[in-house]
Amino acid sequence: MAAENSKQFWKRSAKLPGSIQPVYGAQHPPLDPRLTKNFIKERSKVNAVPLKNKKASSFHEFARNTSDAWDIGDDEEEDFSSPSFQTLNSKVALATAAQVLENHSKLRVKPERSQSTTSDVPASYKVIKSSSDAQLSRNSSDTCLRNPLHKQQSLPLRPIIPLVARISDQNASGAPPMTVREKTRLEKFRQLLSSHNTDLDELRKCSWPGVPREVRPVTWRLLSGYLPANTERRKLTLQRKREEYFGFIEQYYDSRNEEHHQDTYRQIHIDIPRTNPLIPLFQQPLVQEIFERILFIWAIRHPASGYVQGINDLVTPFFVVFLSEYVEEDVENFDVTNLSQDMLRSIEADSFWCMSKLLDGIQDNYTFAQPGIQKKVKALEELVSRIDEQVHNHFRRYEVEYLQFAFRWMNNLLMRELPLRCTIRLWDTYQSEPEGFSHFHLYVCAAFLIKWRKEILDEEDFQDLISYGGPWRWHVSFLLPLITCLR
Repeated sequence: MAAENSKQFWKRSAKLPGSIQPVYGAQHPPLDPRLTKNFIKERSKVNAVPLKNKKASSFHEFARNTSDAWDIGDDEEEDFSSPSFQTLNSKVALATAAQVLENHSKLRVKPERSQSTTSDVPASYKVIKSSSDAQLSRNSSDTCLRNPLHKQQSLPLRPIIPLVARISDQNASGAPPMTVREKTRLEKFRQLLSSHNTDLDELRKCSWPGVPREVRPVTWRLLSGYLPANTERRKLTLQRKREEYFGFIEQYYDSRNEEHHQDTYRQIHIDIPRTNPLIPLFQQPLVQEIFERILFIWAIRHPASGYVQGINDLVTPFFVVFLSEYVEEDVENFDVTNLSQDMLRSIEADSFWCMSKLLDGIQDNYTFAQPGIQKKVKALEELVSRIDEQVHNHFRRYEVEYLQFAFRWMNNLLMRELPLRCTIRLWDTYQSEPEGFSHFHLYVCAAFLIKWRKEILDEEDFQDLISYGGPWRWHVSFLLPLITCLR
């Protein structure tokens, strides 16, 4: 019954976030209201004899009496319900066609101008502005112009997704000004964070629907347990923990060349270039060196598990969030060599400690035989069997084991399935939950299966069912209402 209700809910909701809505573009403009208005006036002079249409006059009266049908102040002088509007001749059509031709001629000139301007930019610049800002204002003919550093030009069919989400509570460079509601939320966060002892319960409550970009770094440090709630202790704690991390670097990092650590370091060295390969930020040598140090030091200090493939993905959200503390624009194309050494050291140390706090709660996912993942996959199977028996039986009918598609969901915390910008937003909620990365994560995975139950039930091929563990690309706003119901 719950499954049917959720199905009907999504069926009824036509305007979901991310849905494609029909809009007028430059190639198909609406009729010019100025042209139609002039034509209506001329037409009314010629046709002075009123039409004897009882139905039309009834509709005309209805339109006049319906005050909420149109926005107040829009087209006050135009009567769209009049019969003259329904008898347009070829004059308006010709005028509109001429406007379309003029717009097309302008479109042909624009790309040439943009190419000439981009060729004047020196090739030696270091800070490359994210293409996501320009993507909002460019038209489709300009999208083929990409910076050389942008790796996505080799995949023209892949949608360009900004690294940092353009969610409602963000005000990144180039984004529209914040609304009153967004300013109020941001002010509430700032009051919580600046109080003598931050109320962590209240901070978690405010963070569940998302954390504003401006305060996300310090909020994540607090929710991770890396920073104390007392404001007077935070500065000394940061200084001490950062020095402690770089003490580990001096003590252990040179041992990567020793024989008993060669296998660990070699695997890290192989996995780092595979981390978000389509985002230029993570292909920079300096960033890859930072990741190698973080992962190697963590593996040395946790010999029970050591380094396991998948842990490398868990560094990226923290690195991006703490980098955004020093970079105003989107960071996907930012050249980190423009930052000072102190800034880079702070980002590296904070990423290490927050990742360590996360892994403390799910370390059994990465110990021998990965028993934590085995338990979580089994728990997911039991959860789905209770909330949607039809989907569960469909998997059983085609002999699909949950471990075959959900292992990676648990091992990488869905980072291979979701864009990184969505992961960052989702981790706002994960960190506001007491056991977000272990227990709450199961409900997110279950929400995936319930949201796309129709597509799953339509599949009758084993390989197609298994593929649902890989190529999905969803937005978190689809899932959070479902997650709330599942809890």
